[in-house]
Amino acid sequence: MSKIVSIGTAVPAYKHKQDDILDFMQRVFALGEPDKRKLKFLYRQGGIETRHSVIPDYSLAAGEWQFYSPTENLEPFPSLEIRMNWYREYAAPLSLQATRQCMDKFPGNTITHLITVSCTGMSAPGLDLELLELLELPATTFRTSVNFMGCYAAIHALKIADAFCKSDHHANVLIVCTELCTLHFQKEYTTDNITSSLLFGDGSAAVLVTGNSEQEGLSLDHFYSRVALKGKQDMAWELSSTGFQMTLSGYVPDLIEEDFDDLVTGALAAAKLNKDIITHWCIHPGGKKILEAVHKSLGFTNGQLQPCYDILKDHGNMSSATVLFVLQKIMKNLEKKQAHTIFGAAFGPGLTMETFILSL
Repeated sequence: MSKIVSIGTAVPAYKHKQDDILDFMQRVFALGEPDKRKLKFLYRQGGIETRHSVIPDYSLAAGEWQFYSPTENLEPFPSLEIRMNWYREYAAPLSLQATRQCMDKFPGNTITHLITVSCTGMSAPGLDLELLELLELPATTFRTSVNFMGCYAAIHALKIADAFCKSDHHANVLIVCTELCTLHFQKEYTTDNITSSLLFGDGSAAVLVTGNSEQEGLSLDHFYSRVALKGKQDMAWELSSTGFQMTLSGYVPDLIEEDFDDLVTGALAAAKLNKDIITHWCIHPGGKKILEAVHKSLGFTNGQLQPCYDILKDHGNMSSATVLFVLQKIMKNLEKKQAHTIFGAAFGPGLTMETFILSL
């Protein structure tokens, strides 16, 4: 049996109000008054109040910008090379903050496996080797990386960690999900770029999974996944010379609303559980409409998704790290003398829907 022992989270120093990001984007998109009003309406309806970024520009006057060119057309616009340079500079320190919080009472020399997760930057040698050195992990640590799976990647990493722990009860697996989404904002006024600009933030989450059944923690009981191929064109990442381009169709919430109850039913049936046993719902807050779709699909009426809405409000969508922020919030409020069953889910390119079930 594998268990989640602890979760640590971290966000960059720059905390931007949603209204400040709106002002920045209205300038970047060079909008006329009608489009400015439309964008303002979308931002105000998104359920997000603040987001964090490694870039200070989103709350600064143009003359103080450090990442973008303070010119009328923003040229030269940051290239993929510049964006990856910023990723290399900030990803490891942010990851280190989350990891140290996660491993506060757990010595680094006991880590046997390291899994790094990201869809917003990569290089070789990469984040895994940087963390190996910064954390002074054993040189024999088994390393692997999960890249470009998007918002469900943390669950995929948990599945890998679970497999490691089941094959070796002495395994201690450190997962680090670090996403610097705001490095990839674009200036063309398209639906995809508008959606990305109003949703995504930066953050890092680290989780420690152990095969030691005597450790206190949440037991990883079951995983279940499904791909809705009819939505494979509705959520995607593509590389470009000016960063990673995201496709996030407005149909995604509709697809989730249509399929999510069936997904939950299948996951619970595979685990031989009843829906009534679920005490907490840890759903990736990809956006307000996605949470509303889940809420409607499952017929919720009693604030079951409040931790998800809270993380969305304070941080936006941080891709793979987000569901772990929600899980950390849930864990902090668990009454250890009671039995708890947590159902988690996240969504990503494919359209892939991944779930997990935890128990205490």
